[in-house]
Amino acid sequence: MNHLAHLFLAPDSPEARVGSILGDFAQGIDLAKLPDEVHRGVRHHLRVDAYTDQHTEVRASKRCFSPMRRRFAGIALDVLYDHFLLRHWQCFSEDDPDSFIARVYRELESHGEVMPASMRAVTERMVRQDWFGAYRDLDRIGYALDRISERIRFPNRFSGVIEEIKANETELESRFLIFFPELQRIAGEFE
Repeated sequence: MNHLAHLFLAPDSPEARVGSILGDFAQGIDLAKLPDEVHRGVRHHLRVDAYTDQHTEVRASKRCFSPMRRRFAGIALDVLYDHFLLRHWQCFSEDDPDSFIARVYRELESHGEVMPASMRAVTERMVRQDWFGAYRDLDRIGYALDRISERIRFPNRFSGVIEEIKANETELESRFLIFFPELQRIAGEFE
């Protein structure tokens, strides 16, 4: 899962939501030193990722990608799932998506003290550039994925993956709509 989905699925507290993103930045951090709710969010993040990686619909979705891009299919799906979550928000929440996004941006801005420097830098850009608002547009998803391809430390063919997403969008979206409600239900049971 990518950032928006983790925030959406996290336990309902600002600290746990911050921890749900911290899960991507936790390497080298002494988790025992984190406040309990932040640590709870990190644990939640890890369980969501483990469940996602094993789900049959996610595995089937990865097979939609060409062999040259399949290695990075999980990354592409993570970002794409934020787009699908926004597209189908009303299926998963009674809350207004814009209000939710504004609230989590405020929470991220006000909890910088528990973030490692790398996470602070990312969340500052996330808020300033309104990443989640941009994720409503599929072409902006393509832009985000191309930026990720530039940060991969070895030669790759990940750039342009949006074309494969567009070619398989109907199937990918259908599989998301089977997978995500199951994840939402299970994530509510995670500690």
